[in-house]
Amino acid sequence: MAKQVIATDKAPAAIGPYVQATKVGDLIFTSGQIPLDPATMEIVSGGIDAQAEQVMSNLLAVLHAAGADASKVVKTTCFLSDMNDFVAFNQVYARYFGDTAPARSCVEVARLPKDVLVEVEAIAHL
Repeated sequence: MAKQVIATDKAPAAIGPYVQATKVGDLIFTSGQIPLDPATMEIVSGGIDAQAEQVMSNLLAVLHAAGADASKVVKTTCFLSDMNDFVAFNQVYARYFGDTAPARSCVEVARLPKDVLVEVEAIAHL
C-alpha cells in the first residue's frame, strides 16, 4: 500500500521532520497536535482548557484533510504535562467525541514541545 502524506493549512505546520498525518490504506495516523494557532504558529494563551480546545481543533482539521472526522477515530494517545489537568482536559476532550469516544491512553510526561500543557495524537479508520 502506498503511503499518502496529509497536510492542511487549517492546522499548524510541522515544526520538525514530520508530517501532520500519514494515510495508509484505510488508516490515518496523525502526528501529535499541540496548541499552536495555525495562523500565527504561536501557543494559545490560557490554561489547560484553552490549550486542549486548540489541540482538538488542530486534530480535527488534520482528520478532515484526510477525509475523516471524530467518529472515525479508533485510538488516541494524550500527553499531559501535569496529571492534575486530567479532569479539565477530559471535559474538553469529551465534547469532541461524545458517544463515539475511541480507545485512549493518557499519560503525564516530563515535558512537551514548546513547554505546552497537552498534546494529542490519533489513529482513525475510514
